[in-house]
Amino acid sequence: MSPQSRRRSPAGGGAPPNALFRELLHAARELLAVRSPLDAELMVSELLGTWWPQRHHTAGGAGVEQVVGEGLVEYAAGQSSPAALALLSGVACLGTPRQAIAAEQAAIRMIDSGVRAPAWADHLGAVTPAECYVNSDEWGDQDEIICVFSYAGEEPHALVSLVDYNTEGMIRDGWVTSRVDKLLEHCRQAAEGKPADAFKQIDPPHARRVLRAALDATDAAEDPPVSESFASYHAFIRARIRALPPAAGRGQRGRRPWSRERRALIAAEFLASDEAEDLSDRQAASRVVDRIIDYGCDQDSGRPLRMSPVKVQNFMLSWLPRRVMLCAADQDAMPHVLAAWVRWAGHKRGLTEGAIGQTLDTVFDSMSTFSRIYRDPAEFGLDEKLVARLLPDSDLEALPRRAFAFPVLEGKHGGVDLSKLDPANPADRRLLLAADHDTRTGSPSAAGVGRHIDRHLAIADRLWRGAPPALWDAAQRLLDGGEDRHLVLHALMDVLDAAGDDEAALEAALRELATGLSDDDLNGLGDR
Repeated sequence: MSPQSRRRSPAGGGAPPNALFRELLHAARELLAVRSPLDAELMVSELLGTWWPQRHHTAGGAGVEQVVGEGLVEYAAGQSSPAALALLSGVACLGTPRQAIAAEQAAIRMIDSGVRAPAWADHLGAVTPAECYVNSDEWGDQDEIICVFSYAGEEPHALVSLVDYNTEGMIRDGWVTSRVDKLLEHCRQAAEGKPADAFKQIDPPHARRVLRAALDATDAAEDPPVSESFASYHAFIRARIRALPPAAGRGQRGRRPWSRERRALIAAEFLASDEAEDLSDRQAASRVVDRIIDYGCDQDSGRPLRMSPVKVQNFMLSWLPRRVMLCAADQDAMPHVLAAWVRWAGHKRGLTEGAIGQTLDTVFDSMSTFSRIYRDPAEFGLDEKLVARLLPDSDLEALPRRAFAFPVLEGKHGGVDLSKLDPANPADRRLLLAADHDTRTGSPSAAGVGRHIDRHLAIADRLWRGAPPALWDAAQRLLDGGEDRHLVLHALMDVLDAAGDDEAALEAALRELATGLSDDDLNGLGDR
C-alpha cells in the first residue's frame, strides 16, 4: 500500500463513501502480490490504521470504525473479486469484533461462489505464541515488551511494543521484525552490567495483561503521543495481543491493588527511615508522602517506589499544580520530602547512586518552578473557606467545575444558612441548587420544581465527580462561546437525558456538542 494511500484522511476531501471504498479496495490489490501471511497481515493493518486517528469522531451517532470500517467490509462483500476476498480475509483476522464477523461471513460466501482465495489466507492469524520478554530502562520509565510468534513454527517474528509509564502506561510505538535471534542477542548484550531485571523473560499471560491495559490506555486517549507509524501497526498489535494466552488460575493475577492500609504501611516505613530523619515538619511530611504514594499508585500503574527524572518532573510541574490543593506548610515541605523519598525508594529498588543522583537533580532543578507555577486557589476568586467546602478531597483540578455546578454557597434560602451546607452531601446539594434558582428567577412555583431540581442534581453530581471528563469539556466550549451558564447546564442536561444509561453515547454526544447554541435552542431553554 502506498504511503499516499495510508496518509490520506478517510473523512477528508468530501468524497462520497463509495469513492473512498473504491480507493481502499484498489489499494488492497497489492495483497494479491504477496506470499507471506505476515506481510499480508501488516499490509491489512496499515490499511485499517488509515482511520485510527479519527476513531473518536462520530457521524450521526456512529463511530468511524462503524462508518468506514464496517462500511468498507460491506462494500467489499459486494464486489466478488480476488482483491475483495483478500481484503475481507485480512479484516476477518485484524478487524474489530464486528468487522471481523461480517468480513468472515462475506469471505465464506465469496469462496463458495468460486472466487479464489490467496495462498496465504489459510495461515492468516493462525499464529502460535512463543517466549515473551521485557526490556526495561534504568528507571523503569519505559518497557519494551517483546513477544515472539510463528505460523506453526514457520516464519518466526517478534512484535516489539513500547509501553511508556510516564504517559499513563500507553503503548506509544510498535514494530515487527523477522530477525528474532539478532534482536534478542542485541537485548542481552545491552543488558550486560545492568540489574538482572533489565532484560528478562516473562510469561505470555503477563505480557498479554500488560499490553492489553497499555493498548486500552492508548485507544482511550483523544490524542495520544504515539509514533507516526503507530496507526499502521495498531490492528496488528491488537490481534497479536488476542493471540497471547490469557491468565489461568490465581497464580497469574496482576499487581496486588494498593489499599489504603497498604499505602499507610509504606508511608510509615519511609517516615521511620534514615532518609527521612532530617525532615523537620513531620506532620507536613506525612501529608506530602501520602500524595507521592497516591501518584505512584493511581497514575503510575501501582508503582510508588519507581522514581525517575521524568516522573519527578511530571509530578511536581504538572500533576501537583493541576490536581492537589496543598496548604502553605505542605508546599514548603514537598520538595524536601520528595528528595528523601527518591533516595529511600531508589535504595530499596537497588538503583545506582548515579541514577538516584540524576533524579535528585531534577527535584532540585524543579523547586523554583514548582513554587512559581503552583496554583493559588485565590485565583478563582474564592476565599479559603469556600475552597475547602468545594474540595474536601483536595482535588484542585475539580475546583472550576464544582464552582460552576454550585455557584451559590452563602446567604440564606428558606430560612437556611447556606454557609453551613456541605456541597458534597446529596441532601444539602438540593437546597444549594434550589437557592441558585431562587437567586436567578425568584422563588419558583412548587409545580414541577422537584423534577427540575432532580435534573440539576444529576448534572451537578457528574460535574462534581468529573464523570465523564467530556462533560466539563463541553461546558467549557459553550461558556467560551459566550453562552449563559444556566442555558449551558440545560444543554448538558438534554444530552444526558437523551443518552440515558448509554455512557458511550453520552460521551459521543458531548464531543459533538456545538460550540454555540442555536436560536431555537436558546428560546426553548429559556422557558425551562
